Amino acid sequence: MDLLALADFNLVARHGGFGKASRAAGRPKATLSRRVAELEASLELRLFERGARALKLTEEGRALFERTSQLLTELDETASTIASGGHSPRGRLRISAPLLFSQTAMGKLAAGFTLKHPEVRLEVTTEDRSVDMVEEAYDLVIRVNPEPDESLVGRVFLRDRLVVVASPCMTPPANGSAVPAVVRGPARQGDVWNVTKPAGKSQITVNPVLSLSSLIMVRDAVRTGVGAARLPVSLVTHDLADGTLVHWGDVEGPEIALWTLYPTRRLLSARVSAFLDYLREAFPKGTPDELAAYLRRSPPAPY
Repeated sequence: MDLLALADFNLVARHGGFGKASRAAGRPKATLSRRVAELEASLELRLFERGARALKLTEEGRALFERTSQLLTELDETASTIASGGHSPRGRLRISAPLLFSQTAMGKLAAGFTLKHPEVRLEVTTEDRSVDMVEEAYDLVIRVNPEPDESLVGRVFLRDRLVVVASPCMTPPANGSAVPAVVRGPARQGDVWNVTKPAGKSQITVNPVLSLSSLIMVRDAVRTGVGAARLPVSLVTHDLADGTLVHWGDVEGPEIALWTLYPTRRLLSARVSAFLDYLREAFPKGTPDELAAYLRRSPPAPY
């Protein structure tokens, strides 16, 4: 495939027409039209619907634009960086992060990263769903225990675990009696929490009295003594140390692992590399205690 013709196609698609692309790039309209026609011929696909007054991408043209525009941008940025002899990251960096991590840590992380790399325009969206990185133009995603995906590569940068906590005014359960509980999401009567304590393993039967959509809301509710809850230990470390909450046991099951992921077929840009390095600096060990300490620290000072 002719990369120059592909770049011209992206230029026309981005500006929505040959005339606008010609004026923006300072190149002849006829040249752009010829190059796009040559690309269509080589692919044996129609990439644009050409009307009397409007130019619109076909379904195939839209797919080609979505899948190549970011790659061409990264190639251009890489060439510019090498030509200038510098390695300073610049440009837009789009990240998708889960709700709890965004609410507790992402604001401070984003601010610190922006102070360190002012030429990067960082955009962070918060959602727990698995986004399509290519279709939705994300450079990096942060996910909790993601499903295996051959199209993505990444690494674990933080680990956490769930614990059962309650207010000191609550009495731990005995003789299999149900305990008032605050849960995230749908409440189900008679659920059982399997926990591990120094004395051994046990089960806690729960009676959900409150259902909330955020773990921060769950923690705040548990502090009042309305019920027990399962929460990440990093979120309640300081409550446990202060005696605001007490530990009823560790929840059995897989650990909580936070991953950074990016597409395997995409060049790792200087922006993504810089953000990965910044995460490693913020969490060199990646432990729950390290995350808890980070959440309590003051915001970063300007560089």
